[in-house]
Amino acid sequence: MKVAIIGAGNMGGALARGLAKGSRIATDEIFVANPSTPKLEALKREFPDINTTTENGVAAAAADIVVLAVKPWKVEAVLNEIKPQLDYTRQAVASMVGGLTIAQLGAYLDKGDGQLPATYIIIPNTAIATLSSMTFIASARSSSEADDSLLEVFNELGEAMLIEESAMAAATSLASCGIAYALRYVRAAMEGGVELGIRADEAKRIVMQTLRGAVDLLEANNSHPEAEIDRVTTPGGLTIKGLNAMEAAGFTHSVIEGLRASTKR
Repeated sequence: MKVAIIGAGNMGGALARGLAKGSRIATDEIFVANPSTPKLEALKREFPDINTTTENGVAAAAADIVVLAVKPWKVEAVLNEIKPQLDYTRQAVASMVGGLTIAQLGAYLDKGDGQLPATYIIIPNTAIATLSSMTFIASARSSSEADDSLLEVFNELGEAMLIEESAMAAATSLASCGIAYALRYVRAAMEGGVELGIRADEAKRIVMQTLRGAVDLLEANNSHPEAEIDRVTTPGGLTIKGLNAMEAAGFTHSVIEGLRASTKR
């Protein structure tokens, strides 16, 4: 499978790096287009076999799937530039652009002949560069075989789920926005550790390993978080006092309100 990525910014560059580190896509079958060269040069230094170009059409024409990783206001112009060169009978188009719907993407891709390609909305998070993304995929006009093939690619870059487009906003809030929320917890816990007398770098190390352990417990035991919480909350103990203080300060409510806010356009 040849993949063209239009845009080498945060998400486009992260996807290119993740694909290059994986084994599903050969590095010389990755094509990245960007209007300026510094980001392309950085990719070439890391992965010399990646194909880079400043011409969107050159990258798009070579690919089986074209992935848009540009700013929302650039989508229509980019598609108007490349769609004359696309063959909808053999090429798929995917968008990593937040807020763009399959219907909008289809309208931009319309050549006036009633033909549209297989179309995907793909929303990863920035951990895709380290093969640890949570990626959501919604599809239209595709086959189950093509969907499964794309899932295999993105499962190598972390974990991927095929979902209905109607669930994309909520899923994005949990995972794409959610990675920032998780990091904000890390920062808050580090600050608390410093206040308690632990050096910042040591607090970071402690919190990171604690989070890894929490995830490992949930996966190993296939348990609900509350079951694992119960294991460490002895009557009158320190943990329950801390949890109650966090709840009194609005911990759960704040998390839910943050998730709700990030689903609003």
